[in-house]
Amino acid sequence: MHNESYRFFPRSFIKYKFFNSFFLGLSVGSIFTIYAPLKPSIYSIGGIFLAIGMLLIARLYTKIMTVEYFYKISLFVELVILSLVLFYLFRPYGYATALFVYVGYQTTFVFGSYLVRAETVIGKKRKIYTFFDTAKQLGYLFGLALSFGFYQLLESGFDIAKNSDKVYALHFLLLFCQVIILYFLVRSFKRV
Repeated sequence: MHNESYRFFPRSFIKYKFFNSFFLGLSVGSIFTIYAPLKPSIYSIGGIFLAIGMLLIARLYTKIMTVEYFYKISLFVELVILSLVLFYLFRPYGYATALFVYVGYQTTFVFGSYLVRAETVIGKKRKIYTFFDTAKQLGYLFGLALSFGFYQLLESGFDIAKNSDKVYALHFLLLFCQVIILYFLVRSFKRV
């Protein structure tokens, strides 16, 4: 990556990676409840569009493998996730919500391979990748543990047994987490 118009700040990015994976750990179990109304054929169609989208993005690698595009695409992905969380809080359950959330997540997954590849290019030293991946795995583990504890607390402490109610309550944590994610992502890059 050369002639960059953005400067990269690894320390903030490591925090971003932690909270990004923390969000994933928190949310991973909720998807099964949210997607329950969808028919299996939707996953096939979604998979086709995902594969086509990833192919198109891969064809653009020579143009978008820069710090600036990495930042802007990462920001786009995180804003899509924020909109999904907010949408779910306002329209918690039903076929339309499940479809919207599924399409939103599939849209972010289109950029998955690109973001992984670009991330390996933005670090200037090999050692930084150890920090990226350590933060990622720790965030995921802590997110999984917190989601387990949160669901247990709702069930035993507040007598909330319905999965859809638990997932709805979890989305308030997800919203808070997503704001932190956006904060550290923005702090990870500065226009020069």
